[in-house]
Amino acid sequence: MLDPDVVIRLLDLAGVFFNAILGGVVAREHRLDPIGFAVLAVLSGLGGGIIRDTLLQAGPPVAFVDNSYVLTALVGAAIAFAIRLEGRVWDRAFPPIDALALGVWAAVGAQKTLGVGLGPIAAIILGVVTAVGGGFVRDMVLRRVPTILGGSTLYATCALAAAGVAVAFTAAGLTTIGSFAATVVGAGLCLLARYRGWVLPAGTGWRPPRPSFRRILPRRRKSA
Repeated sequence: MLDPDVVIRLLDLAGVFFNAILGGVVAREHRLDPIGFAVLAVLSGLGGGIIRDTLLQAGPPVAFVDNSYVLTALVGAAIAFAIRLEGRVWDRAFPPIDALALGVWAAVGAQKTLGVGLGPIAAIILGVVTAVGGGFVRDMVLRRVPTILGGSTLYATCALAAAGVAVAFTAAGLTTIGSFAATVVGAGLCLLARYRGWVLPAGTGWRPPRPSFRRILPRRRKSA
């Protein structure tokens, strides 16, 4: 069997790479320079993990002590800067890459949280934070409403499902299998939601009916 720590690290770096490329694609949409590409790639690739590690308080964020993370993010930025990732090929490749990154990070975030001794609920929450935190920070920097807050297909919900699967398998002592299972569940659900157009309902809310004065006031009798 593979070492669970090695599997988690490889999956984590894969998530950094894919999200860094996505950050570079967003940078091209806004016509940013190489510094802009690097910043958005780092935010997209490392933001969620930095938030998670800061909340765990189990030492410095891994991105600050392991140079592989920053280098992986910069490689993703360089690829996105050198190659115009657009057109029909990219439109077909983008959904699987995005979905895979989400599933990977939800699994990694949940398992790292369990590894420091926190419970299942905290693991699921930080799994979701790991998966969506980088995109959230990137969108805030660009002064636009983060896509996970509504108006798009299921994203945070898919991360929630993936983190739950990772927690269940890890509790059963199947950490390595849980990493792959959670990735498959999160990525598969994200792709299915994208292709079927599944979205959560908007918060319209219940509005109490307005009283009708015609019903309350007595009708006037017609004069003879």
